[in-house]
Amino acid sequence: MSGPGTGALAGRCALITGGASGLGLAVAQAFRVEGAALVLLDLDPAAEARAQELGNAIAVKGSVTRKADIVRAYDAAEARFGPVDICVANAGVSQNAPTLSVTEEEWQRVIDINLTGTFLTAQEAGRRMIAQGGGSLLLMASMYGVVAAPERIGYCASKAAVAMMAKALSCEWARDKVRVNAIAPGYVRTALLDDLAARGRLDLDRLKARTPMGRLVEADEVARMAVFLASDASSAVTGQVMGVDGGWSAYGYV
Repeated sequence: MSGPGTGALAGRCALITGGASGLGLAVAQAFRVEGAALVLLDLDPAAEARAQELGNAIAVKGSVTRKADIVRAYDAAEARFGPVDICVANAGVSQNAPTLSVTEEEWQRVIDINLTGTFLTAQEAGRRMIAQGGGSLLLMASMYGVVAAPERIGYCASKAAVAMMAKALSCEWARDKVRVNAIAPGYVRTALLDDLAARGRLDLDRLKARTPMGRLVEADEVARMAVFLASDASSAVTGQVMGVDGGWSAYGYV
């Protein structure tokens, strides 16, 4: 795996959805260290400030649930930096509630953002990358797209579909030199996780105890996997779901 600051992505342009905060921002920061120009597609009002802080980056306000916004972000990227070499379909939302209390609107929101939004992003990435002769597409799945958990029906279902989407697209686009992989993070210390813990939806000490490595995953550890998958170091890697979960999904002992 490429080490930090090796210039592994120098001269390349990366479009990151949901890139203004959380894992998306961590990936953006790691990509900048490696020399990539960035386009952040996000509804977060802070996106413009994040882009200025990162340098050699622009922000496009929009939602992955609207195809026109994704197209507009690609057009902006190409106008400013040239072809997009890397796309990270990171935008997503959680859902942590008993299944019997989940409303149709809540279910649809998770599916619209996590699954349809990822599909629309991937479809536009594939269209552009095939035309330009190749690229690397990363889909943000989850360990809960690989193993199951209660009270997360929309999240588990949508992320499992994202993992399979990466496999299906990798088979379809490999001959066009477009590599497609998914990253499946475990519990990562982010503002979202802290919020769930504060609301009593998660017990961080129990999560650490359940994880074989005995700790939460750090955002920069997920970002380093993204750098690897986006770079030439993974030139023969496609169709994979790469877990970054401290051993959680492998651990089956009670």
